[in-house]
Amino acid sequence: MKILRLATRESTLALWQTNHVAALLRAAHPGLQVEPVPMTTRGDQILDVSLSKIGGKGLFLKELEVAMLEGRADAAVHSLKDVPMQLEPEFALAAVLARDNPFDAFISDQYATLAELPAGAVVGTSSQRRQVQLKQLRPDLQLRDLRGNINTRLAKCAAGEYDAIILACAGLERLGLHSRIRSQLAAPQWWPAVAQGAIAVECRSGDPETAALFAALNHRPTELRVRAERAMNRALHGSCQVPVAAYAELTDGRMRLTGWVGDAENVRSIQADADGDAADPEAIGGAVAEKLFALGAADLLRL
Repeated sequence: MKILRLATRESTLALWQTNHVAALLRAAHPGLQVEPVPMTTRGDQILDVSLSKIGGKGLFLKELEVAMLEGRADAAVHSLKDVPMQLEPEFALAAVLARDNPFDAFISDQYATLAELPAGAVVGTSSQRRQVQLKQLRPDLQLRDLRGNINTRLAKCAAGEYDAIILACAGLERLGLHSRIRSQLAAPQWWPAVAQGAIAVECRSGDPETAALFAALNHRPTELRVRAERAMNRALHGSCQVPVAAYAELTDGRMRLTGWVGDAENVRSIQADADGDAADPEAIGGAVAEKLFALGAADLLRL
């Protein structure tokens, strides 16, 4: 009986996501044994420095990829928004699960919405994308970095270190913490991270047998949407160092993609959209990137 080992970060959310993938695998392949392999990544260890200053979200993947190369794991489970736009040639995405809530959550013990916050209120987030959008909507707020797992961040807010914090809705909902969401920050007033809300499985590119096991878990509409979003970001050479957002919508075989690029230094942003045949998401992503470049994205991205 085959044992499939899934590398995962040790956070509560990462373990939930990995156990979710494991349950779906067992249902799709009766008799298959699935074993999580938890590990700590460099991104989890360094909590006193912004991710944008230490290498970006790819720091959450490296140890998991090394485990696959060394034969200690067969695949890895990630939040797709943390996965670099270009994987190393040794790796490939084997599946993208159905997307959960892609938007951000406004969390506060005292205030129900962003608009209700008084001038000078302290809001916690380390995301440059969120910081630029907050500054544009509420330039009177104080923004402070916030790192750590979900429960750590919620505890800091509850302790009064912040008047409000911004987190992804999907992570809160997966952990049964929906009640902590006071309101959603959603399109078209607020743009989410590329592929936010989607879980992905990564495996070795030279291991088709393992990749085939995940085929039943792949959600085609989500795959198409995130391919467009990631293609746009790839064309922009986007990274954790610059604020980039994207949101693709799929209706009757047509896709509409909106892309957004921010400038953290000068607190400005540009956005563009395009639509087309959903069967070619990379073309749609490329079209949005071209429009953003025409609007001056290269300056904002410091290219």
